Amino acid sequence: MLIGAIIVVCIVLLILGFLVPRLSHGPERGAHKAFGLGSRAGSKAPGPLGRLFAKPFTSGSKAAGRSASAGRRGRGKLPL
Repeated sequence: MLIGAIIVVCIVLLILGFLVPRLSHGPERGAHKAFGLGSRAGSKAPGPLGRLFAKPFTSGSKAAGRSASAGRRGRGKLPL
């Protein structure tokens, strides 16, 4: 479930970054906030479980950032 949500968010951010680069920063920040909230909640678990529960959210946040920046970078390479 979480993996599917991360994939959908990444695809949406990639498309937004490509089509409207300036307006893609807001949704990217929203995704980072949501992933940060999940990461903070997961890290409250004791010991190694906290790192284990927080990891999918931190890697999802990184993936969302890379996806949005790839869309903006791709748009920047267009010859328009």
